[in-house]
Amino acid sequence: MNNSLTQQTQRPKFSLVLQSKAIQNLINNTLGDPQRARNYVAAISSAVAVNPDLQLCDPFTIINASLVGESLGLSPSPQLGHYYMVPFNDKNRGKVATFQMGYKGYIQLAMRSGYYKKLNVVAIKEGELVKYDPLNEEIEVNLIEDDEIREELETIGYFAMFEYLNGFRKTLYWSKKKMHAHAMKYSQGYKADIQKGTNWTFWSKDFDGMAFKTMLRQLISKWGIMSIELQKAFESDMGVIHTDNKVEYIDNDGSIEPITSLTAQESEVVEDEPVQEKPKAKKLAKEDEILEAFSKQKGKTKELETEEYEQDNLFVNAKKYQGEL
Repeated sequence: MNNSLTQQTQRPKFSLVLQSKAIQNLINNTLGDPQRARNYVAAISSAVAVNPDLQLCDPFTIINASLVGESLGLSPSPQLGHYYMVPFNDKNRGKVATFQMGYKGYIQLAMRSGYYKKLNVVAIKEGELVKYDPLNEEIEVNLIEDDEIREELETIGYFAMFEYLNGFRKTLYWSKKKMHAHAMKYSQGYKADIQKGTNWTFWSKDFDGMAFKTMLRQLISKWGIMSIELQKAFESDMGVIHTDNKVEYIDNDGSIEPITSLTAQESEVVEDEPVQEKPKAKKLAKEDEILEAFSKQKGKTKELETEEYEQDNLFVNAKKYQGEL
């Protein structure tokens, strides 16, 4: 605990990192378009500003996670639900931000790929399922037409389907019992909620929303055509993005705890089935590059004394932090 607090005090604040000339240049170089960079900074600043726990996270994990989302053309706005930066408490490293896809983000990427004519996922309510034949992938349901009545009924399962432009079609049905077992297996946060009677994770807060995402992941990863963007989304989902673009999946790691005041969506960990390796993406923000830029910047210009003090502190704190990686 003391080690975590020590690391926290040594980390530069996210707002200071983001406003520094070194990071601004790095973002501009990564995104390649000044207007896109300005929009990115505004969006990420807003997302962090409304989440106090995210403000305490390692700023480099926030930047790297958000750059993955930006490279996919997705928004960090919680209202849109494309992707989320969810703070987790690493007992060894302190607070870190994970990149987590929302089910609406998966729908966006799939439809943009141009392969899919239809893509849908729905909850099946009590009394609606007549039969499901997994061999022939045929489902018979009597959907309740009154939406208000339907919403009040208990969910008993989930159905997802897609159809390509060429007519190829695939369907999948899971019972709610099977979905619960999946969540317990792949999300330590949800498992802790069940054991402790808490309600911190979004598996607890929005089980249907998380189930929709799981159904789309299962369906598309096994039978769908995956664009480069979809591959990247699958590989990055539920992970801490490191400076070499490697992803560390943490929700099934016993040393990681979800922060209790989560305001973003918590998701399941990427499963043991490997996703096809993606081509090398553009290099994300790297601590050593940032430190080098800070170092060069220190001796370049004479700024106001207060600005020099902030830059010097940022450089020293970042250098100390680098030694802990």
